[in-house]
This record gives sequence, C-alpha cells and structure tokens, in this order.
Amino acid sequence: MKATGVIRRVDQLGRIVVPKEIRKTLRIGEGDQIEIFVNRENEIILKKYSQIENLSQIAGKCADSLGQVTGHIAVVTDKNKIVAVCGPKREMQDKPISHELEDKINKKEIVRAVKDEKDYVTVSPELEPPASEVIAPIVCEGDPIGAVILLPKGTGTFVGETEERLAKCTAAILGKQMEN
Repeated sequence: MKATGVIRRVDQLGRIVVPKEIRKTLRIGEGDQIEIFVNRENEIILKKYSQIENLSQIAGKCADSLGQVTGHIAVVTDKNKIVAVCGPKREMQDKPISHELEDKINKKEIVRAVKDEKDYVTVSPELEPPASEVIAPIVCEGDPIGAVILLPKGTGTFVGETEERLAKCTAAILGKQMEN
C-alpha cells in the first residue's frame, strides 16, 4: 500500500471525506459506489466498485462471442479499464480507458466513427488508435456502467452499421445481466 500522508477525522455520523486529489486520481465521482474491505491487519481498504468486473466471466464470454461472429476485436470495459478482450490484442486487458471514452459512457453516447473524424474517441491512452470503432454503452437500471467496443483487426477493414447493431445488442444483454 502507498501512504498518501492524508489524515481525516470521522464525523458524528461515521463519515470521512475522500480528498479531491485521490477522487480525481482514482476517477471516483459523485454517486459512484465504493466497496469496503477489511484485511487481516484490520486495515480498511476502499475500492471503486465495478459491476462488470464482478461478472468478468460473462463479459469475457460476450466479448468472445461478439469477436467470433464479427471477425473484429471485441472489448468490454467498465468506467475505468478494459475488462475483457477477444481477438489478437489480448494485451489490452486491464489497460485504463481514456477520459474521452469515460465521458461518452457517462453520457450514454453510441459512437461509430473513423479515425480523424470529430466523434472518434481514443479507447485507451496506452494503445495505438485503430482505423475505426463502434462504442455502445452498457446501461444497468438507467446508469451507465461500461461499454462494448468493436475494433477492426486489420488496417484495411472498418466497422459499420451491422457491427454497431451487434455491439448495441451485446451491451443491452450485459446491462440486463447486471440487473439480476
């Protein structure tokens, strides 16, 4: 664990304030859920909760199925990182998503764009941008929780309207699964 040097008092209701700098670094926003753990040394550990990460096996199976059907790279994210990948870019797993993508997810915006277009979004700052993309937000009980993304495997291929529909369908299925 990394010490931050920040000390906070517990108020009368048992609350503590997580400093703004830490919330910004960890991408914790108003209304985000925090998971609380206690380890063997009686230390309290706070972690941003991810419904999708908790169902990563289902997300992985959806990505695998979508990738096989479309022949493209299929990616499932939560609002922080890439949770599942199908295709030749397995190294994408666990990479952070870009702030642009997080913004599109929060706004529940569907994106189908070619690189250098206005709507194009970088999926992760750590990855080479593909030629085109389809991004479909995953919505659970009205709240955006992640995205299903399709990326072309090669430089000469692009994702289109059919892939957009398939990504939207997969995102809807994942959203419904999270509700159960």
